[in-house]
Amino acid sequence: MNFRLSNHAKEEMLRRSIPDNILESVLNNPQQIVPGKGDLKVYQSEIDFGKGNIFLLRAIVDDKIKRPVVITVYRTSKISKYWRI
Repeated sequence: MNFRLSNHAKEEMLRRSIPDNILESVLNNPQQIVPGKGDLKVYQSEIDFGKGNIFLLRAIVDDKIKRPVVITVYRTSKISKYWRI
């Protein structure tokens, strides 16, 4: 799928030091896609950001449109809070 990034998502990637290639990997091959607010979906995967620190990278996506747009992206250490079994 070909995703666009909102300006907010671009700013958050810079602020949170999330590399483009890691986000692209999660978007193209997420470990999970879970429902978000409204019609949004959350593409998420556990990622090692170095030094053995595993975080959950979450991308909030509007994929109901022809070219899906990433609304925002962040990483969290609270994996169990968001992971769906």
